[in-house]
Amino acid sequence: MEIKINGRTIEIMKGDITEQDTQALVNAANNHLWMGSGVAGALKKKGGESIEKEAIEQGPIQVGQAVITSAGQLPAKYIIHAASMGQDLKTNVDYIAKATLSALEVAAMKEVLSLSFPAIGAGVGGVEVHQCASAMLHQTVEFLQRKSSVDLVRFVLFDDVTYDAFQAELGHMFEKHS
Repeated sequence: MEIKINGRTIEIMKGDITEQDTQALVNAANNHLWMGSGVAGALKKKGGESIEKEAIEQGPIQVGQAVITSAGQLPAKYIIHAASMGQDLKTNVDYIAKATLSALEVAAMKEVLSLSFPAIGAGVGGVEVHQCASAMLHQTVEFLQRKSSVDLVRFVLFDDVTYDAFQAELGHMFEKHS
């Protein structure tokens, strides 16, 4: 699924975020920036330990903030670590929205043209996938309506349930606007 906003694109696809060729990949991070399981673990496993080392050197950060590192051996140039949870590994819709916006702002500051997001907070964080999709997509749509450097925001979702939730939410958002 693909939607255009001011000439910029939001894509929703099922796949493996570690294989994406966008300039940046977003990591669903904790505020101390250590990379454990889920998306963080997959990025570290395929991209190398240097990603985690570089991230930890910038932390800890506030929940809702984001930092950028190199992407190690991954096809992307950068990893944006969006902290949606603290050390308890729990999150909520507000933290997900703030972390999403922070990741987009960091991308814009670095003049990143394309980035791929996972479903931040829907795995380890335990937030229901439709709530996660709503928070992330609303922030992204609002951001693309006012910012110019980011041309492509791709949501790369690992399973059918999450993929279907993001597609449904984006479709619902644009039904209301058309």
